[in-house]
Amino acid sequence: MNTVFALWRRGLKAFLRNRVGLIFTLIFPFFFVYVFGAIFKNEFIKNPIAYMLSGVIITTVFESALNLASTTVDDMVSGFMKEVLVSPAKRIAVAMGQLLSAATVSTLQGIMILIFGFFVGIKFTTWTTPLFVLLAMICVGLVFSGVGLYLATIVRSGQTFQIIKTAVTLPLTFTSGAYLPLSMLPDSLKYVAYMNPMTYATAFFRMIVLEKTNLPPAELVKEGLAIDINGFIITPILSLAIILAIGLIFLILSTNSFVRTDFSRISRSATDASALWG
Repeated sequence: MNTVFALWRRGLKAFLRNRVGLIFTLIFPFFFVYVFGAIFKNEFIKNPIAYMLSGVIITTVFESALNLASTTVDDMVSGFMKEVLVSPAKRIAVAMGQLLSAATVSTLQGIMILIFGFFVGIKFTTWTTPLFVLLAMICVGLVFSGVGLYLATIVRSGQTFQIIKTAVTLPLTFTSGAYLPLSMLPDSLKYVAYMNPMTYATAFFRMIVLEKTNLPPAELVKEGLAIDINGFIITPILSLAIILAIGLIFLILSTNSFVRTDFSRISRSATDASALWG
């Protein structure tokens, strides 16, 4: 437990000390709201700003959780991970510390955007909504932290991981309905969206933020809060079940891969070293 807490605290301190990163965490989301906000102004959406911000918040949590896995790659190539594993710490505890650190930081970034969102259009009518919003962000943060850790243990190279991360995040975010409604996507991309886990995370989170839990399935589909796949409606609750199943799979995969990784054979290349220290 001490190992988990120490690694969690280390990741949190690194995030809080990165003031430039904190500033850009707030700037970029509202840039996307400004650029894409007009798209959501239609007769079915009563609060387009809140609709857009909810998608931006959960996308930020998703991207941050994946991005923080790059610190695991840096720890591998710098030798820090080998030093940690020389100690009596169990590998499973180290893996959990990395996962919780990434999930916590990504959730904090989502909370920061949500707080600013209260001043531009997000409003909650019940005291339970903020609690459910927080739980949803933690859930998504944990799920995609597992995905990121799994990728980190497979790639083991800083430059390669950044390429793969970009190749993963861009398609997943732009076909999830967070920035563009699924109804606006070409038919070929709609099938990509149906296989995209972020599509279901976005739908579920947006339902909570907009407090639309009591709408019938047909209305949820009309407002973009449920996914209609050839007549079969995936409600937000079913979307949550899909996300939890994906999270469980990658939790098992990431921890198993981390435990089996031979860190003694991971060496820092010249390009990784320059990226790490320069």
